[in-house]
Amino acid sequence: MVSLWGSKNGESNPNEEDHEEEQNGEGSRPTSRPARREPDERTQLLPPSRAGFLDPDDPAVSPYNLWSVRALRYFSIFFLIITFLWWVLLLVSIFVSPPMLHTRGSGFFDFSFTTLTAGILLSGILFFSAPSKAMEITSLIVGVFLIVDVIIITATARIRFEEGWVGIASVIWAALMAIYLVLVERVVAWGKKEEEERLTGRQETKRSVKEWLAVLSSTIIMSVMIAVVVLLTATLVLRARDASLQPSGDRWYVDNDKYEVHVACMGSITFNDAGERNPTVLVEAGEMPFEDTFDDWIYGAYQNGTMDRYCYWDRPGMAFSDNAPSPHSAGMSADALSEALAQAGEQGPWILVSAGIGGIYSRIFSARHVGEISGILLIDAMHEDLLYKIASPKRGFLLWARGVISPLGWDRLPAALFKGRTREDRVYGKSAYQGGKFIKQQLQENLVANSLTKSEVSQSRHIQSKDTPLVVVSSGISSRKDEEWAAKQEDLTKITDNLVAWETVNGAPHEVWRTYEGRTVLEAKLKQLVKA
Repeated sequence: MVSLWGSKNGESNPNEEDHEEEQNGEGSRPTSRPARREPDERTQLLPPSRAGFLDPDDPAVSPYNLWSVRALRYFSIFFLIITFLWWVLLLVSIFVSPPMLHTRGSGFFDFSFTTLTAGILLSGILFFSAPSKAMEITSLIVGVFLIVDVIIITATARIRFEEGWVGIASVIWAALMAIYLVLVERVVAWGKKEEEERLTGRQETKRSVKEWLAVLSSTIIMSVMIAVVVLLTATLVLRARDASLQPSGDRWYVDNDKYEVHVACMGSITFNDAGERNPTVLVEAGEMPFEDTFDDWIYGAYQNGTMDRYCYWDRPGMAFSDNAPSPHSAGMSADALSEALAQAGEQGPWILVSAGIGGIYSRIFSARHVGEISGILLIDAMHEDLLYKIASPKRGFLLWARGVISPLGWDRLPAALFKGRTREDRVYGKSAYQGGKFIKQQLQENLVANSLTKSEVSQSRHIQSKDTPLVVVSSGISSRKDEEWAAKQEDLTKITDNLVAWETVNGAPHEVWRTYEGRTVLEAKLKQLVKA
């Protein structure tokens, strides 16, 4: 009996045999091709799988199979290690300047560029096997902005001098690594395509959920990088604008030409009836630059004939002066001032006028120029026993943290765009405290205030000439707020044995000259010292 699909028990169909003979022709040799089998329930309806090809999800389908892709990954890891070592070196240099690595700027910009570089390379390594067009485009955008930063830094003389070779090398390295990441993305994408075609027979156009998450994460991270580099560029544009502001005096190289400080003098050199040179008033600013605080009342006193000549300077990191290498104490600043005055051809006798923390600097300068000091005027000055407030570890950490993010211009940019802050405000005015140089100066002050600086000012108390005329003017508001401050004001009246006057201006704040009464008292006491 014949089954539905063919003969039973393998018996051949006579009709099929006759048909084959007719097809082969008479006398032809029977063909060896087996008879075509009709489909049954076990017949595979879909075409057979491609022999020798792997599934696209097979771990063996990887761009890492190519030596060129593996080499790029090793290079990326190597570059990340180099960047990390450079990052650590820059971090250390903020606190202690290694030889040849001191920059005349704050050092926060090169640290930021190196941090950005590390982030770029780390992103490239983490998402190495998941290349995407988004990663490539965002990396290219970062690279373009970094190239713009290179141009701004190298084209602006003042920024170029402040950043030095360290800052320039850091931003160039960042730009190269961003462009390198674009190359990596292209090569890995090519390698992925090649391996998929070789091992699976076609390029895989679909991504797994894991790959999509990798692409999303890398895009978010690189978008943050774009925002960071845009802020860095905008802050550099502000710095380039600020660099066009010229100081009223001259800058002088000090400390073996490591950095420059700004010194300016106003008035003429005069002599008394005995042919002796009249004293020059040497002003030491307090917590803010001279140009923002003392300038108005000192210039007013000069116009009123209280003095014939006065000089002032910007401490390292303030206004028009460069940052000094770290660590940097008040005594080092006093030596820098001495060197700058000598180069400028300025000489005593001096009447020292200082306020706040500036009193510490003036007292050290006085002790190191015994015989050249004709008088000292302390305006609500800080006592050495209160330096622990400046040396607070919490304050130091906050200063460091502010310094690290200062290149982003998170406060300077909005102030310039929405509050109308000018370059004068940013260099020495109300916004000066937001700049990296100023923050670095405050951090340097914090690091050694209760150690090196306190030791120097304590020594100066013993060296100070006891015959030097002394005037102390205190703030009534500060004294009432802080009993310790009031007690230390009294102790300052004893640094010499020749106290001319001690006066407390009741309604005056810490910056005594901000009130009319304060100005009147200060001008009168200064005139008293000049005429003494």
